[in-house]
Order: sequence, then C-alpha cells, then structure tokens
Amino acid sequence: MNRLLLRLLRRHISPLQLLGFSLANFVGVAIILLGIQFYQDARSSLEAKDKFMKGDYIILSKRVGGLALFGSGDNTFSDQEIKELEEQSFVKKVGRFTPSKFQVSAGLGVGSGVYTYMFFESVPDDFIDVSSDEWQYRNGDTSVPIIIPRNYLGLYNSAFAQSQGLPLLSEATMSKIPLTIEAIGQHETLQLRGRIVGFSNRLNTLLVPHSFLSSMNARLAPNEMVRPTRLIMEVTSVSDAEIPVYLKANGYESEGERLASGESMYLLRLVAGIVLSVGLLISVLSVYLLMLSIYLLLQKNTKQLESLLLLGYTRQELVRPYLALTFLLNALVIIVSLVAVIEVRGYYLRLAERLLSDEIGGTMRYTYLAAAALLCVTTLLNGLAIRRKIYSLRTFS
Repeated sequence: MNRLLLRLLRRHISPLQLLGFSLANFVGVAIILLGIQFYQDARSSLEAKDKFMKGDYIILSKRVGGLALFGSGDNTFSDQEIKELEEQSFVKKVGRFTPSKFQVSAGLGVGSGVYTYMFFESVPDDFIDVSSDEWQYRNGDTSVPIIIPRNYLGLYNSAFAQSQGLPLLSEATMSKIPLTIEAIGQHETLQLRGRIVGFSNRLNTLLVPHSFLSSMNARLAPNEMVRPTRLIMEVTSVSDAEIPVYLKANGYESEGERLASGESMYLLRLVAGIVLSVGLLISVLSVYLLMLSIYLLLQKNTKQLESLLLLGYTRQELVRPYLALTFLLNALVIIVSLVAVIEVRGYYLRLAERLLSDEIGGTMRYTYLAAAALLCVTTLLNGLAIRRKIYSLRTFS
C-alpha cells in the first residue's frame, strides 16, 4: 500500500472516535456471541438424551383422582386412547410400559446383604439403545439384564449405606456385584440372577427386557390381565407447544423432566432472542458510528483525495487504506469479544458443574461462525459505504 496514502490517512484520524466505535462494537458483539454460546450450552443440558433411550420421549400417566383412594376409578390406558395419541402430529410412536404381575424380591451381596421387595417394568425394545448382546433374554436363561435409575444408587450411598455401616458403591462396582432375584408366582418361585447393564438418568423404574417380562407374566401370573398404566411417547420435539395443551385437555401427566425441559427450551429461545436483539442493535449503532467517523475522515480529506486522483491514483487505490482500517478494527473487536466469551463461558460452566449432575457444554462452532459472519457483514457494509463515497469524488476542481 502506498506510504503517501497512509500518511494522508493518519492526518485526520481521531483516536477517540475509533476508540468509541471499538468499545460500542465490543459490547454489542460480545452480547451476541455470548448469547449464542449460552443458548448452545443450556440447550445441551435441557435436551440431553438419556444414554439408553432413543430420541425425544415423554412418559405419560393418568391423573389419580380421589375415587382411586377407595378402589374406584381406572388409571389404565385403553386401546382407543393409545390410538388417538398415536394420531397426534407431534407423536412419532407410542410404547406401553408392561408391569410385572408377580412378586419380586432382590438381594444385593454387600456386607451382610441387602434385601428388598421391588418391581419390574419393560418397554418395547426399539425404545432402548443398548447393545443387543447386553439386552438379551431367552426362555430358560437364569441371568436377567437390568437398567436401574441412577438416583437409586445415589439414595443408597447418601442415606442407606452410611446409616447401616455398609460400603459405598460406584457405578462400576455396582455393575459387578451379583443381584439375587426371587420371582414369586401363583404356583412356583424362580431363583434368578440379575446383572446391571446401566444406569438411567430419566427412567424412574427398574427396566428389564420385554421378552423376559412377557415370559414371566405368562408363567407366574397367567390369569392376570396386563393393561398399561404408563406410556412412553417419542415426539418430534419436547418443546412443541401443542404437547402440554393436549395432555392437560385429556387429563394426562408427564413424568420426569422431559416436558419441563421442553417448556424451559421455549423460554430459553425467547430470552436468547431478546438478548441477541439487544446485542444486534448495539452492533448496528456502533457500525453506524464507524461509518460516520470514516465519512468525516473522508470529508476532511476530500481536496487531498481529489488531488491524488488528478495525479493518477485510481479510486480503488484510495479505497484500500480505509477498507484496511475498518477491517482491522472489526477483526480486533471480534477477537477480543471471542476471548471475553471464552473466559465468561469457562466461569459459568465451572459454576454449573457444582450444581448439575449432568455434564453440560455445547459446541462453540456456531459462535465461531457467527463471529466470522459479523466480521464479513460489518466489513462489507463499511467497504460499500467507503467505495460509494470515494467514487463520488470529482476528478477535477
């Protein structure tokens, strides 16, 4: 770039004006990038899928009314209700929870032994994302794979084990300890061995393969009718606003936190939109401030620029130094904003790790893409404005 042009450019530059633009643009860009990154991080936590479940799902049950206390009322789902549910636009598929109709007791070989009554449930295997070798049962097998809620282990470690002087168990240790299961039916009792294949964050039940529970119900409780009291529903998105409306209208309740996560996602999008709008407004105003500064600089240098045109310099050569100035300022603001976002993100992630059991932290890909897009757009707008001003100069006085 010609040194004469650079010397001319420096003559009328106001450092305070450029500093004001840089600070204003930094605030706007930092708000935009931080809003995008926080949305991604919060979304990764709210939309976290269970390790053992495919897709977005909601567990449904019916509200229990006062008549249920006296043995009246029915909280099971009929075939017609399930069919109607499957026809909803937000539903991909519906599965039934099959409960065990026989008594179950289990013992854990820890210390002097822990024994308790329990229950089993199953869902169709296409809802479970576990290796077929682990999640397999054939008639005659004495080993049963089980998925248990992670909070069960937490309750054992935090409350029961310490009060009874029993050892604390990790998930890896728990998976290796043999589980003795006694299935008590109408005419016989079976001794089985359970093996824990995983821990679920969102399924609040003891889950076994559907083939096992169907076989045991037919064998140990042949006269019991199995009707579902809970359903598992895979949906297009848990944040769909139609879901809570439909559930409330039909007297259904969602178990766990999936529907609450969907409502939180809706609020998160709303807040993120407001934050991004504020940041975008500040950035637009700062870009406008830079354009005014460049226009003022060009206005002060009008006679010199016209003289340079008469000396043989092209308009494109006159555009370059001003374009370089705006690009450097915008790039500096973007880099400093990214550094600030990374620092702030590291701070709130450390705080979140103390409060949440699940790991959070979304990708920064979209933040980097947004930063690159902002750099390109602001530089392009400033470049067009500078080019328009330079090309409007007269070639003679």
